[in-house]
Amino acid sequence: MAELPDLYVTSDAAVIQVREALREVIDPEIGLNVVELGLIRNIHVEEDAVEVTMILTTPFCPYGPAMVESVRKKSYEATNKNTTVEVGMEMWNPEMMEEGAGGDWGLF
Repeated sequence: MAELPDLYVTSDAAVIQVREALREVIDPEIGLNVVELGLIRNIHVEEDAVEVTMILTTPFCPYGPAMVESVRKKSYEATNKNTTVEVGMEMWNPEMMEEGAGGDWGLF
């Protein structure tokens, strides 16, 4: 298993609130949420804004723009703060998934 980003082990209530709201954003091709998949790489909550860094399962994911917009909207709904979403360049691999999330795929 890959090492989890800080947002998965934080005690920051605002980050946890956003992270849990993002569990409602489902990758339509895979059927798992963006948090389970490990696509959310960073959440930074400031007084008046939220910044989310996410990656996609593939560079040419046909649902990428829609998922990015869904992440932005869910974060805004959870915090009522303007949210920006940056798409990182890190390459996704199945080891980034939360423990147990790959069981349905027979990966782990």
